[in-house]
Amino acid sequence: MDMEAAKMIGAGLAAVGAGLAALGVGNVFASFLEGALRNPGAADSQQGRLFIGFAAAELLGLLAFLVAVILVFVA
Repeated sequence: MDMEAAKMIGAGLAAVGAGLAALGVGNVFASFLEGALRNPGAADSQQGRLFIGFAAAELLGLLAFLVAVILVFVA
């Protein structure tokens, strides 16, 4: 296998992480909304955890994108 082809396959596999991060963000917000509708009084205290979960899922997506860019342009 050519080295250039291996780089592109690796970048494509790393880019899959961006799509999975979108699923993670959707899951975080769906869980928060489900909990907030069941117990509206506790929704305010859980909002900080919502943003932490959102940031963690989005960070993983950005890291996957960064790995894909590094594989394409640097390696």
